[in-house]
Amino acid sequence: MNGSQVKWLLVSIGFSVLVLGVVLYFTVDETTVDYIRRINPFYLLAAVVLHLLSLVFWSLRIQKMSESLGFRVRFTHCMNLVLANMLVAAVTPSQAGGEPVRIHELYRAGVPVGDATAVVIMERVLDGIVLGALGVFSVLFLGNYWRGLTSGVSGMGVLICVAWIAITLFVFFFAYSVKNPEWLKRTLKRGSRWVDRRWRLERLEHLLEAIDREVDNFNNALARFVGHGKSGLFWGVVFSVLFWLSEFVIASFLLMGLGQPPHLIESFVVQIIVAIIMMLPLTPGSSGVAELSATSFYSLFVPSSIVGVFVLLWRLILYYLNIILGLLPGFVIVRREVIARARKHR
Repeated sequence: MNGSQVKWLLVSIGFSVLVLGVVLYFTVDETTVDYIRRINPFYLLAAVVLHLLSLVFWSLRIQKMSESLGFRVRFTHCMNLVLANMLVAAVTPSQAGGEPVRIHELYRAGVPVGDATAVVIMERVLDGIVLGALGVFSVLFLGNYWRGLTSGVSGMGVLICVAWIAITLFVFFFAYSVKNPEWLKRTLKRGSRWVDRRWRLERLEHLLEAIDREVDNFNNALARFVGHGKSGLFWGVVFSVLFWLSEFVIASFLLMGLGQPPHLIESFVVQIIVAIIMMLPLTPGSSGVAELSATSFYSLFVPSSIVGVFVLLWRLILYYLNIILGLLPGFVIVRREVIARARKHR
């Protein structure tokens, strides 16, 4: 990580710690200590194992989607890039900021940039489709729970609608760009020229040529997904569903560890909402946003004296553990790139 990334990582962690401190200040009371004394470590350990299992599902998704395009990538390499991706996601707006790392690492594994981009973009599209489908399911089949949750928090209904609209627009943008690659090229070139007028990009013409080349590679790869990579799309959907379901169930395990009912249905709805909100580019790593959203929703059916501790444990597993797990792979990648550049300039 460079100096700028370290700075934003510290900002992200600092903001998260500050918000968690405020949440704990307003929720901890004399009964909180009794809850903490009765914590069942088995459920907490199970929550950690479940999160690690979700990372395995993510790695298998990348491996299978790459394999369907004709590229064999080792599972260990896929796991390494997923872990490094999570560290970068902690310093970028929302938690969907690690795509360049995944593309770069697939390229290092022998996957052409266009194909690697297709795999990573298709991952995000599948995430949007799965979350959207789960959201529709929650609205249609869990309507009473949904209305109760959204009506209990001022302004959350509007934010949720904005999040779903953003995901829907992204899916439509993706579908339209696949059908009209020339439109995508024009859009990217306009964006590049707009940035150049304000910040003077170096080698703009080279960038425009790269856009032409990589959009063509990208669309060829997508055509291969539809034509010969259908198995990749199938396994992509399967592992996307497994990933999100395993991530959603973690909250119920934590609640049981704190001596509370699992609240499976309520927690399922809340996790869908929070996951969509966290995809919006609001703060680095969604720090602060995730804590406030989870606290607001879970306080509707979890005792106030325990909700702060619950959110703290939840973020320790889904945010701070990600940073710890990503440090070593991130260091390995940086060291490898430094060595490669030194050899190149000899």
